[in-house]
Amino acid sequence: MARDYKRIRAAIIRGGTSKGVYLMDNELPSDPDIRENVILSLYGSPDIRQIDGLGGADPLTSKVAVIKPSLRKDADVDYTFGQVSIDQAHIDYRSNCGNISSGVGPYAVDEGMVQAVEPITVVRIYNTNTDKIIEAEIPVADGKALTTGDCYIPGVPNPGAKIMLNFVNSGGAITGKILPTGQEKDIFQLENGKRIIVSIVDASTPAVFVKARDIGISGTEPPHDIENNPRLLVLLEDIRAEAALRLKFVPTKKEAATRSQSIPKVIIVSERQSYQGLGTAVDKSHIDFTARAMAMGKVHKAFAVTGGICTSTAALIEGTVVHDVSSHQKTGDIRIGHPSGTMDFSVTVEWNNGEYHVTRSAVPRTSRRLMDGLAYVPAPVFEGKPKPSDAAVKSYEKF
Repeated sequence: MARDYKRIRAAIIRGGTSKGVYLMDNELPSDPDIRENVILSLYGSPDIRQIDGLGGADPLTSKVAVIKPSLRKDADVDYTFGQVSIDQAHIDYRSNCGNISSGVGPYAVDEGMVQAVEPITVVRIYNTNTDKIIEAEIPVADGKALTTGDCYIPGVPNPGAKIMLNFVNSGGAITGKILPTGQEKDIFQLENGKRIIVSIVDASTPAVFVKARDIGISGTEPPHDIENNPRLLVLLEDIRAEAALRLKFVPTKKEAATRSQSIPKVIIVSERQSYQGLGTAVDKSHIDFTARAMAMGKVHKAFAVTGGICTSTAALIEGTVVHDVSSHQKTGDIRIGHPSGTMDFSVTVEWNNGEYHVTRSAVPRTSRRLMDGLAYVPAPVFEGKPKPSDAAVKSYEKF
């Protein structure tokens, strides 16, 4: 009797402050629609609890990495990132995740896709989402990626081996321009009738920035304070949707919530302040400014790598709202205060031929393989069973 399921080799890896399932490309169907259904089934989406899959019911743990050997001369592996929607039958492939990127190099070394060289193996990663190269410096011993070490990143309870990620030529990752609108600042007319000044920047990922004081908050709020403020959530989504419309990610603002959930990010910035973070106090002398990032309706409990590169880049461009609040306004190391602590970025922005160029954008991360084995997916999904209805999630909301 035929089995009613199929098995896929999978590894669950914590990359930075995110967690995802890492899959080999050849384990998945080649048909894009069936492939998407398989990944959705693997995660248990759509369902706000993702109870029937490997998703963790949080945007930071509902991420997928699909990897294969690269045919490019400048890369060792190709890597595609997907943000798996929790409550909708959709996977957004239009941007990269820097935290999940930090697990790609160790995965490639451990799977034998790259020859291990001690003490550091450089893995050249081609990210298909952004058409960019990432250089990952992976600590190695005995032919495998090291996971233990003394590198601590806020948002992860235990230290690990330091992985240096350099996002090569990260400017204009999605739109082709660091300043997609051609301006350091833009003025949005919001649904509530008010006008607000923002900056839209694209470096590793596109983001729209707004000053905390312009939306009536301090900028040091913990995530739950923002998420439990309905008025503020509506305002932030209005800002994000307007940016998505101007970037031509969606034809109407209304569709931003369904067709462009993960980009652009909306990031709130303010002058440096001391505050109590999630488990640690942050002293203003250790940061250049504070930031709170939102994606898919949730406030990041730490800070995204790609979002941090974009934020650091914006801080170095005179005239942006981030530059306005930053105490560090020259090329170099940028220190961002986020809900769980601080995050450091080494970014270089240069002005050449009438436009900005990001010549360096590096950040330290850690990664750890949590488990690997075989994931089980119902066989009918591989046979082209229709995508599950977004409405399916509604039946679980009462529980």
